[in-house]
Amino acid sequence: MGNNSEALAYQRLAGAVFGSLCGDALGMPVEGWPPDQIKEVHGRLDSMRPGRLPKGSYTDDSQMMLSVLETLVKHKKIEPQDLARRFAENFEPERGYGGRTYDALNRLRNGADWRSISSDSWANGAAMRVGVVGAFFAGHFDEIKKAALAQCRVTHTHPLAQAGACAQALAVGLACDLGAKGEKPQTDIVTAYLAEQIEDISPEAADRLLALPDTQGLTEEECQDALWAEYEMNLRTMEAVCPALGAFLWADSFKDAVVMAVSLGGDTDTIGAMAGAMAGAYHGLDAIPKAWLDDLEQGPKGFAYFEKLCREALI
Repeated sequence: MGNNSEALAYQRLAGAVFGSLCGDALGMPVEGWPPDQIKEVHGRLDSMRPGRLPKGSYTDDSQMMLSVLETLVKHKKIEPQDLARRFAENFEPERGYGGRTYDALNRLRNGADWRSISSDSWANGAAMRVGVVGAFFAGHFDEIKKAALAQCRVTHTHPLAQAGACAQALAVGLACDLGAKGEKPQTDIVTAYLAEQIEDISPEAADRLLALPDTQGLTEEECQDALWAEYEMNLRTMEAVCPALGAFLWADSFKDAVVMAVSLGGDTDTIGAMAGAMAGAYHGLDAIPKAWLDDLEQGPKGFAYFEKLCREALI
């Protein structure tokens, strides 16, 4: 990079991108499993495993995040028509798309106007892909919220989906700022800020954030129990965003945040990707285990392509 500030920006942006990829790939083989089954089969799931896709593969979460990153690199903002086109071009159904998103992208591929595909879904599809927005616009929270909503509206019109996407993007933006300053995020401060930012979109979503238990200082088992007592770990947006945030706030390292997120069970690839984006933005790319990065898939739009986009995003 050209100078120290650019190098630091790359650490945060690439940290969020590859953190999300790693969380997605780590959670992929146990998606839909309850936590007891994960523990029985894998113990502490802290290394990449094969599942419905080969070891280190990303799912629909990261494939849609890729499209968001591509349009940010091209336009330096969210350009909805371009984003929709990229969603359609990158669409590989075997990655595991949810029903409504699958139908919407299939219609796009068959020539539908992008303005006709959005649905009134409260699911977490728009939040799972948005972490890169928080890192791309780090330090500019109005821009983060604006871009998070713009990318959400391409596929999701429900207030819960929109509020969740904003909360996730803003959490990653906060993680960038606090990590750069070397400041530890505090649960009450973070949740109060995020809730304030999304209350105008969905009071219900803001309430779910404010219900987040303070996981800091708990043991691993206590953290799991506290998050399970409050959230469902499912496709409903805030039931994924909130536990991902709890896992991030609990952990002192990138690895522990993502392992905790995946160990919660349920929508593991999504919760892992969300926590990975936050933790990667906070701790930086260099904090991600090398073994995890080495295991990520290669290919035309694999590891090297994501790395290229992260560098181009800062030009």
